[in-house]
Amino acid sequence: MHLIWATDDFTIGGRPYPGFPIVLHESMESAVEANQFLRHYLTRGAIGSNRSWPNTGRAIYDYFGFLEVHSLRWSDVDRGEEKTLVAAYRDYCLNDVNLARNTVRQRLHYICAFYDYSFRQGWVDRLPYNVEDRAVQRADKGFLAHLDAKGNRLAVRDVMPRHHKSLPKFLSKEQVKTLLAGTRNDHHRMIIRLALQTGLRREEIATFPLAYVFNPDARHGTRRNVKVTLDPQDGTGMKTKGRKEREIFVSRRFMADLYRYSVLQRGELAAKSPIPQKTLFLTQDGLPYANSGKSIEVMVRDNAFKVGIKSYPHMLRHTYATHTLVAAQRNIEAFGIDPLVFLQRQLGHASISTTMIYLHLINELVDTAVLSYDDEINDWLDAA
Repeated sequence: MHLIWATDDFTIGGRPYPGFPIVLHESMESAVEANQFLRHYLTRGAIGSNRSWPNTGRAIYDYFGFLEVHSLRWSDVDRGEEKTLVAAYRDYCLNDVNLARNTVRQRLHYICAFYDYSFRQGWVDRLPYNVEDRAVQRADKGFLAHLDAKGNRLAVRDVMPRHHKSLPKFLSKEQVKTLLAGTRNDHHRMIIRLALQTGLRREEIATFPLAYVFNPDARHGTRRNVKVTLDPQDGTGMKTKGRKEREIFVSRRFMADLYRYSVLQRGELAAKSPIPQKTLFLTQDGLPYANSGKSIEVMVRDNAFKVGIKSYPHMLRHTYATHTLVAAQRNIEAFGIDPLVFLQRQLGHASISTTMIYLHLINELVDTAVLSYDDEINDWLDAA
């Protein structure tokens, strides 16, 4: 099997789809059913972003490749064996390739969607899996939970691996200090600090506008935190998940550092660009970070590796969330708001149940001296 990516010449309904996944047999003939499914699934609103194209294409390609190697036909759903085609592929991924459960679940989601589509098209007369009720843990049942006749049970395809929810990984405070001390490039260091001190997503860091940075000392007020509105519609180029506007809080001290960076250091990169750029952070060529900040991912990993730490931008987000929640809960009366609600808003979670995972992380913290995570970073940087 082969997986190729379409060029600008590839069109669907008269519209070009560069980067669209196309699955081919070893003979270079089209895997017709697979490609028809991809066109349907990826262009009919089932997936709204082309960022999901690679994962969907690779899942279908890998499944068809698995079948081809084992001389199996995808449509042979009545093969009369105890293990279905999809179950055999699941076990191959888990036991032979040792893929992570979440990766396997994601692949099976797309493969099952392919079979659902095939069944509707009449290509197969039954599905190679059944649906079963499984018990689930619900962090947030909602005020209508008493009307849920099934209780904490959910209908799930039986081929799906049982969900063993792993806790997010985060850095200890000592690791944070080590990472910042080892990051010698001033531009990289400020990017890492923005992640550690706000919990922004990678794409949000990459598109964070220069216009959002100001001199807090020039504004009235003595509050320790300043409010910043992340608004994808304000013309600054800011991008958030789901294009949703939200307000975040940044410590006054860190905003002052961002302002000094924008005035004193950003200019050496901005001068390399023939036109003014809107983003606060620029590449070595003076341009905004492209592809949702993928090179920021590489930069964080490289700087962490140099000091013997494994880290990446989303782990920095987890680090911010975990230490901030600990600090807030230990000073909950002065905080003035439910710490979990504050963190949900700061991180931009649609549901507070997503945020509640950090409650479980708190029990793993062995450092009991956390009072103010943001202040500790700033104080350490001032003394360094």
